[in-house]
Amino acid sequence: MTVDAKTKVQREPRRQLNKRPTWMTVDDGATRIDCFLLDVAPGGARIMTEAAIDVRDNFELALVPEHARRQSCEVVWRRGQTYGVKFT
Repeated sequence: MTVDAKTKVQREPRRQLNKRPTWMTVDDGATRIDCFLLDVAPGGARIMTEAAIDVRDNFELALVPEHARRQSCEVVWRRGQTYGVKFT
């Protein structure tokens, strides 16, 4: 009996949000930074800032700006003003 080692794993599709405005907080919520949520998946998101700022390695992101709950995030990649984050 042989098993095919190249079984393709189906990835969950990302949901496009088309630059929805939101914000992140640093310093335990003391500093609020406006940003845009480009897309989100169960494990993370892609965000963009308009201004060139130094986004920290860990921060909290408001996935739904109208709600007080924020998601803890860790930056996994940076490309200019666009960041990939994973939810922690």
